Amino acid sequence: MFHGTITEELTSHEEWSHYNENIREGQKDFVFVKFNGLHLKSMENLQSCISLRVCIFSNNFITDIHPLQSCIKLIKLDLHGNQIKSLPNTKFWNGLKNLKLLYLHDNGFAKLKNICVLSACPTLIALTMFDCPVSLKKGYRHVLVNSIWPLKALDHHVISDEEIIQNWHLPERFKACNHRLFLNFCPALRKGTTYEEEINNIKHITSKINAILAHNSPVLIVQRWIRGFLVRKNLSPVFFHKKQQEKIIRGYETKWIYITKGYEDKLLKDLFFKPETNIKGKLAYWKHDKKKLWVNFH
Repeated sequence: MFHGTITEELTSHEEWSHYNENIREGQKDFVFVKFNGLHLKSMENLQSCISLRVCIFSNNFITDIHPLQSCIKLIKLDLHGNQIKSLPNTKFWNGLKNLKLLYLHDNGFAKLKNICVLSACPTLIALTMFDCPVSLKKGYRHVLVNSIWPLKALDHHVISDEEIIQNWHLPERFKACNHRLFLNFCPALRKGTTYEEEINNIKHITSKINAILAHNSPVLIVQRWIRGFLVRKNLSPVFFHKKQQEKIIRGYETKWIYITKGYEDKLLKDLFFKPETNIKGKLAYWKHDKKKLWVNFH
């Protein structure tokens, strides 16, 4: 086990070889780091990782996450199972404009006021805070849901419309924390995961949250119906005009077939019953008229 900061002894550790694959070509910055259960106490050596996108620092002894301020490209940040008791100010979170998934469960947060600084995070859609002292406070979920506007999922459930719109009583299907809204978006960590797998997992979680909302959010369902109605209304003249055109074309085609059939019948009669008929002349005349009729009708 390694204690303390990320030092030279850690870089010589056998697990460090996994992270060499995640270095971008031509750059020395990491895009993916995973230090799970290494009893680390500081993140100060991550200050230079300006290209970092996925950071997993779970089950350590971290108390301060300010060194991550320069990691402005973070998409996923997993800090669960540490000893963090307070979060940086709104300036810190406002700088993380790409952060979508944040795992803070099993930490020492005790005050709702401190957690509300996450409202400055512009793209945060999924957050975990269960197994923290603050999660036992009355109104904890209500406060977070209505403070962090982009948030779509908190702990193990997607946020319902009932939690956002005050005094709106919905049927059981749409109520908060019902089984239809359940989603475990923080599964157990697997050893040896790659950067590509983590990115695909982020996309999967995001799409899963959106799919659950699409089927269990009355607001989104009504919006979808209205959009469909407006689109059909705007396109109805186009479809009507197209139907009229098809009707006219079908009429012309029917008339052309009828006239052409008349010529064919007359030609056959001449061939069989009038041997002296000029066959070449008749055929040429028939083909010429057939082409002329087609041009006139179209």
